[in-house]
Amino acid sequence: MIIRCYGSRGSIPVSGKEYLKYGGDTACMEIRSKNDEIIIVDAGSGIRRLGNMLQQEKRSEYNLIFTHSHWDHILGFPFFKPLFDEAATIHLMGCPLAQGSIKMLLSRAMSPPLFPVPFEKLKAAITYAGECPKSFWVDSIEIFSINLSHPNVGLGYKFIEDGKGFVFLTDNELGYRHRDGKAFEEYAEFAEGADLLIHDAEFTPQEYASTKIWGHSTYRDALRLALTARVKRFGLFHHNRDRTDGDLDGIVHRCREIIEAEGSEMECFALTQYSELRI
Repeated sequence: MIIRCYGSRGSIPVSGKEYLKYGGDTACMEIRSKNDEIIIVDAGSGIRRLGNMLQQEKRSEYNLIFTHSHWDHILGFPFFKPLFDEAATIHLMGCPLAQGSIKMLLSRAMSPPLFPVPFEKLKAAITYAGECPKSFWVDSIEIFSINLSHPNVGLGYKFIEDGKGFVFLTDNELGYRHRDGKAFEEYAEFAEGADLLIHDAEFTPQEYASTKIWGHSTYRDALRLALTARVKRFGLFHHNRDRTDGDLDGIVHRCREIIEAEGSEMECFALTQYSELRI
């Protein structure tokens, strides 16, 4: 399984010399199965660059999964070029029990006066999943879902192929249990022994004093989850819009100090919008 990140920023895209290392695009992940099937998770601003690259590859079929429909996770959707390709087929998967029909939500986001091109003008063949299965398959990858602890809910995912596991829990507040969210222990069980865990780590403990209930975790809580679940690799994600490259380097350094003090050999890093990982 190959996992590529095209956007690791949270809330809003950012730009500037202080964001060059980790990038400024919002959430978008690409997963490739061993048979080269494409799974895209979220359509933040990073999906624009991904779409351009996939068109260069002359790909025509895509599976697009959403964690939730907050704007930083869907704002890149209208700029995903395969949507305007008559030869493309896109399978959209989003849980209607979490935030409503994904078709309705995306259509609303592209409706006047919010966007000049209406959803109905898209040329690709688009299919929609109308249910929220706890597990399903895309090619050789089995996918499991879990409710996120986030305002308006949302879904986290575990991807398993040939016994290797990748867990993606963005926009997940471990310090506060939102409606339909899970307890810390349930997320630890979901991620238990994963080869890779990527988790929301937007806030510092100091910032969290004034941002509790906003739907995001501190890097300390996310690290505690990774250690409790005994994952092999841990990636910090959904970086705060004001977090500079130097700030993120410092957070990674502090996490590695804690990991060493705990006697763990877990690898820790922060996702960039250019990260490529293999498990």
